[in-house]
Amino acid sequence: MSEPRKAVALISGGLDSMLAARVIQDQGIEVEGLNFFTGFCVEGHTHAIRAKDQARPKRNNALWVAEQLGIKLHIVDISEEYKDVVLNPKHGYGQHLNPCLDCKIFMVNKAKAWGFMEDNGFDFIITGEVIGQRPKSQRKATMPIIARESGAEDRLLRPLCAKNLPETLPEREGWVDREALFDFQGRNRKPQIELARRLGFEDWSQPAGGCCFLTNADYSAKLADLWQARGKRDYELDDIMLLKVGRHLRPAPNFKLLIGREEGENQYLSGYRKQFISLRVLSHRGPLTLVDGEPEADDLQLAARIAARYSQGREAAEVTLEASHPDGRIDLLAVAPMPAQDIPQAWHI
Repeated sequence: MSEPRKAVALISGGLDSMLAARVIQDQGIEVEGLNFFTGFCVEGHTHAIRAKDQARPKRNNALWVAEQLGIKLHIVDISEEYKDVVLNPKHGYGQHLNPCLDCKIFMVNKAKAWGFMEDNGFDFIITGEVIGQRPKSQRKATMPIIARESGAEDRLLRPLCAKNLPETLPEREGWVDREALFDFQGRNRKPQIELARRLGFEDWSQPAGGCCFLTNADYSAKLADLWQARGKRDYELDDIMLLKVGRHLRPAPNFKLLIGREEGENQYLSGYRKQFISLRVLSHRGPLTLVDGEPEADDLQLAARIAARYSQGREAAEVTLEASHPDGRIDLLAVAPMPAQDIPQAWHI
């Protein structure tokens, strides 16, 4: 009997990685999943905070996919070492601040280091990549770059588009049957949906733009603003989590406001009240507002007027707010709400 082979699959939680893993499972290969936490993941964060998302399933899609496949999933926090990928991408950014090609190289390299360790003993790596599906990283010209620069070489198998690529080691050695793989290409997802139904799947996640906030124009603008305001390209995990929450306005270079849009966001932002000046409306129902930066006294008055504008006292002659400082000091502010027309669009990040 031939030696049983093992494959490690990069599981994002989307349809393609689920299909890729199942196709290899169906050839009798033992598959385990690997999911990386970067801090920029779309799912499982704001979905649990905002009321408009309450009807959406509250699930980690990577774990859900592993359950559908019946495989073990290893979740690895790479958020700290991933910084260099975001800040210094060798192959540059995509349409926004998404370093997609460098990201894929990095993740395949991490899968190689993890999977090919003697204790784990995996033979090859699976991804759900499809030629032509992503303009930055999933092109025919970039496929060999990922394999080469990650160090995976021909132990990297893309089951959904393998027939459009040269044979890999698993195919040449007969570990997998190339004829049972696919030749999908382009952005049309009908072939994947048809395959999913043929394989018995009835549900799957298809996050628009992938599963990363860096592909989002609004989020990327907030991150670029953060770098510009601080005068350096760097971030901490709290920084990138807060960029996902609230309404962001920058009235001046030295400070910006994070304004809760509903109760769930107010509660989330309240967890940061010891790190930032926070404004809470006392006289009316209203949002919690964090002041990020180094505001002067006049800046704080302006911030209070803006926060009052987003409260139910927006039409009142005066709104009372409490300004809590990280050092424990509390100020009471009575201000006239700023008229909406006096808040220029340029302040909105």
